[in-house]
Amino acid sequence: MDISQVLFYALSAMALGSAIMVVISRNPVHSVLWLIITFFAISGHYILMNAQFLGIVNLIVYAGAIMVLFLFVIMLMNLNAETEPQKNKWLKLAGVVAGGCLLLVLVAALKQAEVKGQVAMLGTGDIGLIKNLGTALFTDYVVPFEISSVLFLSAMVGAVVIGKK
Repeated sequence: MDISQVLFYALSAMALGSAIMVVISRNPVHSVLWLIITFFAISGHYILMNAQFLGIVNLIVYAGAIMVLFLFVIMLMNLNAETEPQKNKWLKLAGVVAGGCLLLVLVAALKQAEVKGQVAMLGTGDIGLIKNLGTALFTDYVVPFEISSVLFLSAMVGAVVIGKK
């Protein structure tokens, strides 16, 4: 086993473990923190697959901005266990049945998948490189890129004008 396989298995275990902790954590703030760890592990997978841009954008957008927003919303909602209404036992039973049906569908779908001969090529290819994205963006898609930059500029000017009033 080489270092990329070790990193893959370590990141996979970290992603699965933290994703399970997101679901079973009783404190919503702890759930969000476990979700941030999950996003870091997924970004590590992107970087292993030679998609550096996607990994960095995942860290900046999801682990940075979206999770900060989630934390603010959770802290402002002031969720307490005392204020949560008690659930009916039939509602809990319906949840267990629905979860079992979902598990049954997932197992049936994965049973027919062929994954024995498929291996991801790690560290090869140049599809996800930032250099290729920049080349395509500034040669083939330069006009849509400039139109979107003018749109963002006008949105910022509009936000400043609205904010001044």
